[in-house]
Amino acid sequence: MLSKSLIEDVLTAALSTGGDFSEIFVEDRFTSNMSLRSGRVETCLSGRDFGIGIRVFKGFQSVYAYTTDFRKDSLLKAAKNAAQAISGNSIIQPAPFIQESFESSHPVYLLPLEVDKSRKITIMKNAFDTAKNYHSSISQVTVRYMDEEQNVLIANSEGKFIEDKRVRSRLAIQAVAVRDNQMETGFYGPGAHQGFEFFENLNLDHYAKEASRMALTMLDASPCPSGKFPVIIDNEFGGVIFHEACGHGLEATAVAKNNSVFANRIGERVAPEIVTYIDDGTLQNEWGSINIDDEGEKARKNILIENGILKGYLIDKFNSRRMGMESTGSGRRQSFRFAPTSRMTNTYIAPGKSTPEEIIANTEHGIYTKYMGGGQVNPATGDYNFAVAEAYEVKNGKLGKPLKGATLIGNGPKTLQLVDMVGKNLGHGAGMCGASSGSIPVNVGQPMIRVSEMTVGGTKGE
Repeated sequence: MLSKSLIEDVLTAALSTGGDFSEIFVEDRFTSNMSLRSGRVETCLSGRDFGIGIRVFKGFQSVYAYTTDFRKDSLLKAAKNAAQAISGNSIIQPAPFIQESFESSHPVYLLPLEVDKSRKITIMKNAFDTAKNYHSSISQVTVRYMDEEQNVLIANSEGKFIEDKRVRSRLAIQAVAVRDNQMETGFYGPGAHQGFEFFENLNLDHYAKEASRMALTMLDASPCPSGKFPVIIDNEFGGVIFHEACGHGLEATAVAKNNSVFANRIGERVAPEIVTYIDDGTLQNEWGSINIDDEGEKARKNILIENGILKGYLIDKFNSRRMGMESTGSGRRQSFRFAPTSRMTNTYIAPGKSTPEEIIANTEHGIYTKYMGGGQVNPATGDYNFAVAEAYEVKNGKLGKPLKGATLIGNGPKTLQLVDMVGKNLGHGAGMCGASSGSIPVNVGQPMIRVSEMTVGGTKGE
């Protein structure tokens, strides 16, 4: 992508005013995005994005610059401009490069760039037909297709030199059901760190029908009561609550500044013994998985909470300096336009010993949330507010009528303490996570869990 001699010159220029570390991130990304509505392709966009990010450290100071001009004089100018914000007494030279190689943990068999658009459109139309024909009340279906190939080169003044190819594919299906001037939506968005083979092996019928079933079910739902109840949260995307309300609080971006309720608590009990919380970027072909992070560190399995005890944090290279702890392979960024910081990959609650049937049967009265919607969280406190896309009443250990308008309100660390049953059925859900280093692909996951008491906001009192 760039010659080693040019990269060495850029790293040297970035250190020219006394920095103690410099890094270059080179990115060449190809993307394809299409949408289909009313059975017709509505948008079809493809593009290529190329750029270089340059970073310099001096102690606890970090400076970042980027450019889309890869001519030598432009790169040297960008590096020197970044260096101007740094001042030091001694000038160091970059260490000789040691080129690293690895075997990808996420095999790709069919590069999307090599697949004709007609095959991609066929996938979309099949999903549309299945979702639209699910029931006469389904008035509209939108299918969105996405694939990308991201090629990166990362080198730094410590001698690191490593390259990676990341290929991701995703399909998003949204169904709208209408009856008597009432409208409800259902959504499913599976994705993977895979090539076009992901779509060919995808259980398309399941995801398309599930989006429509959700919308149709909510047409017949009753208003959700408000109050404090035991709440059962199903697997897969149900894990978004702990991703937002706990996962972000375990990232060094917050911990290093003591802006997290989990700061300085390693070794303390923060959850019941039945809760183990993990971030694992090595899970094969999962949407949030990586081979290396965006600082060139190998992906790994990070156990954050083990049997209720806080064991560690997600740490990037810069915050490792502040914390005096090693990087955990968690430095991620959206693109060359962002400096990396500590971010999640595939974060989930590990499987427990209960079956879903046992969890429901042991709940005399409460709320069962099958699918979560969007929400808001304050990462400094863990306070959250999440909409529920599909919920049900639980009465006498059995599922009852569907409920709409439910929201879950609480505090992440406190909610974590109230988990009293953990199921066996671990599942992952694909999503995008936005933070200071941009929007990145992540998985959220968990088995079915029960929280002994949560504040549920509804549409009427009880």
